Amino acid sequence: MIYIGSDHAGFELKEFIKEDLSRKGLKYLDIGTDSLKSVDYPDYALKVAEKVKEDKDKNSFGILVCGTGIGMDIAANKVDGIRAALVHDEYTAEVAKAHNNANIITMGGRTTTPTEAARYIDKFMSSQYEDGRHENRISKISSIEKLNI
Repeated sequence: MIYIGSDHAGFELKEFIKEDLSRKGLKYLDIGTDSLKSVDYPDYALKVAEKVKEDKDKNSFGILVCGTGIGMDIAANKVDGIRAALVHDEYTAEVAKAHNNANIITMGGRTTTPTEAARYIDKFMSSQYEDGRHENRISKISSIEKLNI
């Protein structure tokens, strides 16, 4: 399952992404927003992050879109167990999965074209977590989450 959410600035790109996922026969759940009306991105980042965290299928992930992707990235990463990564090209999409085992990717509706978004999502989905030397780093991130400082 792919959980997808946006604020108003990412709404149009989110709608394109949904169409692209449907064309590819992929299942997704749109968490919102449902219009161009101004909303607060942290609300949607939290909703998607909670869905990803609750989903036990290791192939499930989230996609979040706001104006730049930065706000969504920051907000989603506040949720324990979430590793959100802002992607801005195919390389960052690949490494988000391969090195960081990201479970959410974020993009900017004002900085990413629909064609680019489709390529980044394809690259992320086709990449595999490399484990090995990266696992120690992921464990350290989890340890930091538990500090509550």
